[in-house]
Amino acid sequence: MANELTGKVAAVTGAASGVGLASTEAMLAAGARVVLIDRDAAALQRICAQHGGAAIPLVIDLLDAKACATLLPQVLALAGQLDIFHANAGSYIGGDLVDANTDAMDRMLNLNINVVMKNVHDVLPHMIERGSGDIIVTSSLAAHYPTPWEPVYAASKWAINCFVQTVRRQVFKHGLRVGSVSPGPFISALLADWPPEKLQEAKDAGSLLEASDVADVILFMLTRPRHVTIRDVIVMPTNFDL
Repeated sequence: MANELTGKVAAVTGAASGVGLASTEAMLAAGARVVLIDRDAAALQRICAQHGGAAIPLVIDLLDAKACATLLPQVLALAGQLDIFHANAGSYIGGDLVDANTDAMDRMLNLNINVVMKNVHDVLPHMIERGSGDIIVTSSLAAHYPTPWEPVYAASKWAINCFVQTVRRQVFKHGLRVGSVSPGPFISALLADWPPEKLQEAKDAGSLLEASDVADVILFMLTRPRHVTIRDVIVMPTNFDL
């Protein structure tokens, strides 16, 4: 899909690793300029040095409310416009609810829900004024199944799926598309909290995706004709249900 996003500017949160990085690299390969948003300054500098001027680093701690509110103004100052926003940053808590740390729960729910809502709220006026735009949110397979080993994480993704579907119905009249991608388990640091037996079982069965598999789906969503919206996509390893 070379050059299908030429002339477009994208911004990706959580861009320094995992799906955020894979999505960034896919959009760069398709010709977009991408603002990489993450709190890891060293990782952003290293990644952007590999991709030249089309990759633009932007260090923001999204859990800092004042810093979070600067996302759109900083993107516009760096790149001049915003055509694609990929709300990808998130964190994970697995295990039994009774064992969960409530401070960690607050942090995860803030990042997975509140930050996504605030970021989308902030970029919408710019996209509405321009009459075009794409918003993609990284959800999870856990948003579609009451996963017993991750009740807090799954609840955060159920909430954000509702947000995506309701906002989409509000803004399509302005020429905006809003969709979510819901990956099954993929190889990343987020799986560190999985029960060891579940992680080993998935590895042994070949039931883990690569982040690039998810990025391929995101690029497909972004490159459909404007009259086509890919609303929600679940992408999962073929062997996951075995």
